[in-house]
Amino acid sequence: MLDIAQELSQWLEEGRAFAVATVVGVSGSAPRGLGAALAVDRDGNAVGSVSGGCVEGAVYDLCTQALEGDGRSVVERFGYSDEDAFAVGLTCGGIVDILVTPVTADAQVLTVLRSALGDAARNGSAALTRVIRGPAELLGKSLLVRPDGAYEGSHGDDHATLDGTVAAEARALLEVGRTDTVEISEDGSHCPGGLTLLVEVNMPPPCMIVFGAIDFAAALVRVGKFLGYHVTVCDARPVFATRARFPDADDIVVDWPHRYLSRTETDGRTVLCVLTHDAKFDVPLLHEALRMPVAYVGAMGSRRTHADRERRLREAGVGERELARLRSPIGLDLGARTPEETALSIAAEIIAARHGGTGIPLTGAQMPIHRAAGELAVLRAVLGAA
Repeated sequence: MLDIAQELSQWLEEGRAFAVATVVGVSGSAPRGLGAALAVDRDGNAVGSVSGGCVEGAVYDLCTQALEGDGRSVVERFGYSDEDAFAVGLTCGGIVDILVTPVTADAQVLTVLRSALGDAARNGSAALTRVIRGPAELLGKSLLVRPDGAYEGSHGDDHATLDGTVAAEARALLEVGRTDTVEISEDGSHCPGGLTLLVEVNMPPPCMIVFGAIDFAAALVRVGKFLGYHVTVCDARPVFATRARFPDADDIVVDWPHRYLSRTETDGRTVLCVLTHDAKFDVPLLHEALRMPVAYVGAMGSRRTHADRERRLREAGVGERELARLRSPIGLDLGARTPEETALSIAAEIIAARHGGTGIPLTGAQMPIHRAAGELAVLRAVLGAA
């Protein structure tokens, strides 16, 4: 639901009543993941999507029915129909569970959702928990949990222990920036039991830092923004690092790349793209970058440039394990020629690295299109051994 926070925050400000349908369970091949949402107001206006089209009409109807109901949340399952592939269902073969929650002026979840949507609309860090399986009186109950462990909301007067346990589980997922489901006991113990919760995490946008204010960088900035990154361009040459050349960048920094990176906060979602292919910039920068716990480090250059760069980095004391993290030459082999095509190849490699993709064509491949983390680890091991 937090993926449509901007629109829903506006609806709340306008006093609209609406129902929101959220993907709370996915099995097999399904087009949208946990937390994807569709909302419908009393006038029939809709925002968001839960399936990319497969079951949108049926979920839309569920939302309109929820607005006329008793205010309770409900969970419905949608899957593929072998008898009639054109019936309401997921023709891709997957199964999704949808939580439908009415949000009206007297809804118990209104205060928590207002805070959660407001935080998400401002790109704040917070986790929204909702009961998606359990006793009817708890279904849909919510907490908003912040990074320091403080929380808003309650599961009821008799569930103080449950509130604390849910907040702790949500905080753990918030620390790693992952939306997921959690199973706990109704009495508040951490053991799997009678309750399942969706913990929907919202984090500020991840950072992409592009080093080297060249024409390829301008195209990569545009792609990075499209993918939802906060994009910074850094170059030591003020004549190139200008707003006129990079109107789409969030920040433009004129400084030596390694010096800027050393004082910049990064995290496990940060991607670093080194496009300067100039040893005096690249070597000290990569010496710093390859020792940081970031998601991706890529460097542009020919194979000859890469070999020379690796030699210089070894001489500078960079170890083999650190060098193995370097994606160079940067990008996937798409046959790219133009700056835009090259930016696309870099973005494709970043996405593959983030989600554990192989980068091979799906046509003719036998592996599932949507895979869990454990399946990805096995697949990478098999392909690595092949």
